[in-house]
Amino acid sequence: MSSQRLLKEVTAALLLAAALGSDLSGCGASDRAQAAATPPPAEAPAPQPQPQEPKPQPDRSGRSRVGVASFYADWFAGRQMADGTPMDPGGDNAASRTLPLGTTAKVTNLANGQSAVVTIQDRGPYAKHRLVDLSPSTAQRIGITRKKGVARVKVSPIAVPMPDGTVKLGVAADDPEIATLLR
Repeated sequence: MSSQRLLKEVTAALLLAAALGSDLSGCGASDRAQAAATPPPAEAPAPQPQPQEPKPQPDRSGRSRVGVASFYADWFAGRQMADGTPMDPGGDNAASRTLPLGTTAKVTNLANGQSAVVTIQDRGPYAKHRLVDLSPSTAQRIGITRKKGVARVKVSPIAVPMPDGTVKLGVAADDPEIATLLR
């Protein structure tokens, strides 16, 4: 082996030893041996996607449901609803996540017994545990005040549009109070 090549190999070995020594300075021989034997830390596992709430399925049963109602905020006035019409704060429009668009339903405030008939024209509410969003005038008619903002209600479908274009009558279709509420 030539002396020049030997000098290069010795220099490389010294540089390597110096580099290893500086990384392990302050460590004993057993620490250096353990550090050399310890594999590098494994990469953190990729984050798992959070399970999303299942998409609500359309409720075409025509049965009543009980839950919490709220009303549209003022800034929704005039905005396009899911059925394409502008939201009318003085109308009988409502939003439901599960009732099909075009469903007419009787909404009854369980605290005071006041009722109104609404047409589902929008999707929502998206706040947890809310069953229906009502137009401000409908909410006021059944006693939901701006101060409280929500109330427990019973939503009883009158007519539910079906996918084939027919209409299924709901539990409130025979309710004698419906005629007076529609006046």
